[in-house]
Amino acid sequence: MATPVQSLPRVLTAGPDRGTTRVPVGPGERVFPGHYPGFSIFPGVCVVEHVHLSALAAPPEPGRVLRLEAIESTRFLSPVFPGDALEVELTWEHKEGRWRCKGVASTGRGRAAAVRLRFTERSGR
Repeated sequence: MATPVQSLPRVLTAGPDRGTTRVPVGPGERVFPGHYPGFSIFPGVCVVEHVHLSALAAPPEPGRVLRLEAIESTRFLSPVFPGDALEVELTWEHKEGRWRCKGVASTGRGRAAAVRLRFTERSGR
């Protein structure tokens, strides 16, 4: 799997149509040196990737194998810094044959991003 992030989410809770993960944003992440040198901020695309990886780790139902179809929306609310831990709260909805995931990524300072993703089920399970 190709990804710009180094850490993987750890599932804290998983249940019917909901889940929560936690992932550390270590100061050694390879994206920091080139992103705002002298004032490291975790790139928004990496926050979105952690929501995506969280959704794959905590699917809406056990055994579901999903494939990202679209990023429907993103809203960045506050920065994520080296040493932060992201907690991602997932809410799933099945609609028109697809899965929609609403993910809210937060740090100890509050909400960092709200992301809405759309998935299809991967064939050949």
